[in-house]
Amino acid sequence: MSAMILNGKDLSVIIREQLKNEVEQMVKEGVRPGLAVVLVGDDPASKIYVNNKKKACEQVGIQSFQYFLEESTKEEVLLDLIVELNNDSSVHGILVQLPLPDHISEKKVIESIDPKKDVDCFHPMNTGKLFTGSPVFLPCTPAGCMELLKLTGVKPEGKECVVVGRSNIVGKPMAVLLLRENGTVTVAHSRTKNLKEVTKRADILVVAVGKAHFITEDMVKPGAVVLDVGMNRLDNGKLAGDVDFENVQHIATAITPVPGGVGPMTITMLLKNTVTAAKNQ
Repeated sequence: MSAMILNGKDLSVIIREQLKNEVEQMVKEGVRPGLAVVLVGDDPASKIYVNNKKKACEQVGIQSFQYFLEESTKEEVLLDLIVELNNDSSVHGILVQLPLPDHISEKKVIESIDPKKDVDCFHPMNTGKLFTGSPVFLPCTPAGCMELLKLTGVKPEGKECVVVGRSNIVGKPMAVLLLRENGTVTVAHSRTKNLKEVTKRADILVVAVGKAHFITEDMVKPGAVVLDVGMNRLDNGKLAGDVDFENVQHIATAITPVPGGVGPMTITMLLKNTVTAAKNQ
């Protein structure tokens, strides 16, 4: 048996085409959605992300504002910029690229973004709304995973869902989205005992730990749907996920490749949130 490959690139093209039409309509009505992306320091991976976001914005007609700040930028300078962007009516979404340099408080920065413009869905107010079941935005990566899951026709309802990783960006919100769809959810992490026994129960397995090929074939239930959020650079320069794709694809029903699986969907959901933010404002 060979798994259905969940191609995020192809699905992204379809969703972005819909967004492009929505944006064209909004522009006719006098509103052009705008996304501001702020990058502090010159982390090469972050630079690539920022450029990809800019390209994606241009594709669908969203105005892109970019701010590149030195690694040594003081926290208050960044906070002042965020206040300016909060007050700028042409900016509907604000995204500060993480991780930030050590001398800047991530928490303070996230909390200073106007919740109406928090298109990453990191602000406590938006995560609170997500937890209580009335979200304004959905966090980009988990939302992208849910869109890919829809392609399989497998519904979380009544299924054993295991999320490996408990970060605020992926693991925790992913668990909430699966719960919203009536999945029975287990969150596993670095302190989980007998991880293999836990992952092997999963009908739907989502992995976000940041360790290349961490999930091996013997940890996956035959017939499971496997969503791999990992993005790791190997010594040979190639990208690899957290799942041993080569071997797991032979026992899974469906699996996301890396690259080309969850990644393109994350940026697509960011665009979707920016359009939503522009409509709401």
